[in-house]
Amino acid sequence: MSLFKKWQQLAENHTSEQEEVKFWEEYLKLEAGVYDKILNNKTEIIKGKISDLAKQYEISEEYFMGFLDGISESTKNEIKLENLESNTEITVEIDFEKLYYNMNAVEAHWLYNLEGWNDILSAEKRKELQKKYKSSKTVVNEEKIGRNDACPCNSGKKYKKCCGK
Repeated sequence: MSLFKKWQQLAENHTSEQEEVKFWEEYLKLEAGVYDKILNNKTEIIKGKISDLAKQYEISEEYFMGFLDGISESTKNEIKLENLESNTEITVEIDFEKLYYNMNAVEAHWLYNLEGWNDILSAEKRKELQKKYKSSKTVVNEEKIGRNDACPCNSGKKYKKCCGK
């Protein structure tokens, strides 16, 4: 079984809500530790074997896969998670602006509020990225939609029965 599948099983298969909460609390704490090291060392490129990198960041290989799963949308190069094994050599080139933006998008305040960001992105740049994210969520309708018009989300329903509820 691939490391990515093992990570998915860890993240998804819980027998109770308490077990799930405990798992995510532990994982998110370890994930914050990895990001803290990356930001404090201004590491733009993470390179090496998965097993060595997991040891370097003091987490299990499965949790390191979780980290890679989370950061994969914020890299300059594509990471094919499904193909990774313990002995796979990887190179992860981090795009810090994209990473900060994506952390805001998933509301990961425990990550985008880390002190290490101060030395990587200026306060103005971080504020600009936060504003950019918030404005991407604002919908501006130029035309007034009638309650009996077709819904603009293309669901095929009337506006009043869909997004206009």
